[in-house]
Amino acid sequence: MKQKIRDIMPRGTPTRVKPTETLSVAAKKMKSANIGCVLVMDGEEVVGLLTDRDIVVRAVAEGLDPVATAAGDVCSKELATLSPDDLVDNAIELMRKKAIRRIPVMEDQSVLGVVSLGDLALERDPTSVLGGISSAKANV
Repeated sequence: MKQKIRDIMPRGTPTRVKPTETLSVAAKKMKSANIGCVLVMDGEEVVGLLTDRDIVVRAVAEGLDPVATAAGDVCSKELATLSPDDLVDNAIELMRKKAIRRIPVMEDQSVLGVVSLGDLALERDPTSVLGGISSAKANV
């Protein structure tokens, strides 16, 4: 039987920020939760995904002030999404095709979580370098 996203996705409510919250606030939430991305949400609608790399490359490297720049101004807005019933193989192919590392999991317009490249590596090849890094305790 083919494995589904619901079988491997992390449990719990994904960390969120409002589009108007600053990059500094988002970064603090990422640090606190030991994660590399937050969903940017306007009410219950996902309007973007903001990663630690987005903060560095799209904001700090461009001279934007993380204390004054809104998450909604820097986040990725054209998101690929998955259903919890999608196959893990489809997620792997989607990440490969779009060169992305994280995909929100949606059901009936509600966000259930975010599946990462690390989650897939842990599931498919836990002894790989990426699987080992993904399972290691954070050094923060």
